[in-house]
Amino acid sequence: MDIFGIPMQAMLSQLLLGLVNGSFYAMLSLGLAVIFGLLNVINFAHGALYMMGAFFAWMGMNYFGLNYWVMLLLSPLLVGVIGIVIERTMLRWLYQLDHLYGLLLTFGITLLAEGIFRSFYGVSGQSYPVPDALAGATNLGFMYLPNYRAWVVLASLLVCFATWFVIEKTKLGSYLRAGTENPKLVEAFGINVPLMVTLTYGFGVALAAFAGVLAAPVIQVSPLMGSNLIIVVFAVVVIGGMGSILGSILTGLGLGVIEGLTRVFYPEASATVVFVIMAIVLMIRPAGLFGKEK
Repeated sequence: MDIFGIPMQAMLSQLLLGLVNGSFYAMLSLGLAVIFGLLNVINFAHGALYMMGAFFAWMGMNYFGLNYWVMLLLSPLLVGVIGIVIERTMLRWLYQLDHLYGLLLTFGITLLAEGIFRSFYGVSGQSYPVPDALAGATNLGFMYLPNYRAWVVLASLLVCFATWFVIEKTKLGSYLRAGTENPKLVEAFGINVPLMVTLTYGFGVALAAFAGVLAAPVIQVSPLMGSNLIIVVFAVVVIGGMGSILGSILTGLGLGVIEGLTRVFYPEASATVVFVIMAIVLMIRPAGLFGKEK
C-alpha cells in the first residue's frame, strides 16, 4: 500500500527512526529544561556530558568487561558525579550573573571534554554492540521492528514522564521549584537549598549520560557525537519553552516524528525543518509552545 506514492513500509520505517531520534531529543532537552528551569543555567556542556555517558559505557565494556545493563546504571552515576563537581567548583559562582557567563563556561567545558576524548580516541567512531537480550527484530506484519529501538523509545518515555511526575506532582518537586524562586524562605524550613541545587544539576546531566548509553548501540561512539546533536536539542527546548519540563518531552518526540516524515517527502529539508519550525514558533509565541509569557 502506498501513501502519496510512498510505500507504507518505507514511511513506517522513517516514522520509527524519527521516534527514536525524538526519544533522544526528549531525554536531552528534558535535562536542559530541568537545569534551566530550576537553576537558571544554560548548560551548553550537555552534549559533551551525553558523549561522556556513551564513552563511559564503551570503556566499561572494553576495559572492565562490564555489560550494557551495568553501564546503563553506572555511567549516569559517574557523569552525575562529574556534574556535581562542575556545579560545586564553577557554576555556583555564576548564578547571580547574566546567563551569558554560564553559557560561556559550559561551552569551555565542552571544548575541554571533547579535546580530551579526541586526543585519546580520535574522531572516528567506536562501535558498541546491541545487548544480546535486545538483539534481532519483531515481525509486526507490516514491518520488522528492531527490538533495541523499541527499547530506546520505551526507556526514554518511562524516564521522561517519571521525571516530569516527580518535579511537577510531588512534594520534592515543589521544594525544588520553591528553592529556585525563594531560597531564603525554603531554607527557613530546614532544607539545604545549595545541596538541593547541586543534586538537581547532577541529575540533569545524568539524564544526558543515560541518553548517551541508550545511543551507544545505535550510533558510533565519538567525541563529536554531542556537538552534532546539541544545537538541535537547544532548538527543541526553545520551541517547547525554556524551562518547561512537559514541553521539552512532547516537543522532542513530536519534532523527531516530523523530522522522520520530512525525510520521506522532502529529504533535503530534514536537516533544517526543526529550525524552520523554531523560527515560526518564535515569531508567533516567543516564550515557546509550553512556556509562560512574562
